[in-house]
Amino acid sequence: MKYRFGKTIVIALGGSIMYPEAIDSRFLKNFRAFILKRVRPPTGGGTRFIIITGGGRTARIYQEAAEKIACISDEDKDWLGIHATRANAHLLRTILRDVANPVIVDSREKMNGLRYPVTIASGWRPGWSTDYIAIAIAAHFKVKEVVVAGKPSFVYDKDHQKHANAKPLPELLWTAYQRLIPRKWKPGLHTPVDPVAAELARKRKIKAVIVNGRDLENFSKLLDGKNFNGTVIS
Repeated sequence: MKYRFGKTIVIALGGSIMYPEAIDSRFLKNFRAFILKRVRPPTGGGTRFIIITGGGRTARIYQEAAEKIACISDEDKDWLGIHATRANAHLLRTILRDVANPVIVDSREKMNGLRYPVTIASGWRPGWSTDYIAIAIAAHFKVKEVVVAGKPSFVYDKDHQKHANAKPLPELLWTAYQRLIPRKWKPGLHTPVDPVAAELARKRKIKAVIVNGRDLENFSKLLDGKNFNGTVIS
C-alpha cells in the first residue's frame, strides 16, 4: 500500500516510542535525522511537520504513584498525563531547536500559524488525548490526515496481544474502527486511536495512518510514497 502526503505532515508520536522503559536517546537521535532530512532536502523546499507527543511511560509512572497514595479522579490522572506529554514535547523541541518553533503548542490559542519547519505540540486539557489534539490540529490547518506513530504496526480485527490469529487490516472506515474499540475515553486507554479522537476524525473527515513509530525504515517508505506496512482509516 502507498500513500501521498501534502506539504504539511501531522504526526502523533507515541510517548512509549520516545520513552519505552527509559528515554531512548538512540531512537531520538535517529528520529532527529529522519525529520531534518525532510525539512532540509538537498533540492530545496522541504516538508513542514507538526508533531504531537504522547505521555507514555512517564505518564503511567506518575498516575500509578498517585493511585498508590490517594484516591484520584480521572481528571487528576489526565492532568498528570498532560504534564508528561509537555515534558516529552520540550525534549523533542530541544533536540530540534534549529528548525522548531520555540513555543510548545499546549492550547488552542497557540495555534497561530506554521512559521517554522517543525511545530511541537503536547496535551491540552483533561478528556482530550494527544490523538484528539493531533486530529484537531490537522483539521485547523486543513491537513487531510494524521500519522499515528505508536507501537502497533496495524489495526487488527481483535486484540493481537491476546489472539494469535488476529488479522491486520490495511484499510477500514472510521465506523468499522469504532466498533472495534471501547466507546468511552479513560486515562491510559490503549487503542491505536482513542474513541474521542476517532469520533472527531470521522466528523471532520480526517484520515489516520497507523504505523509502528520505532520502525523508521517503514516510516520513511510511507513518507516517500512507497509501499509501507500500516493501516489507513478513513
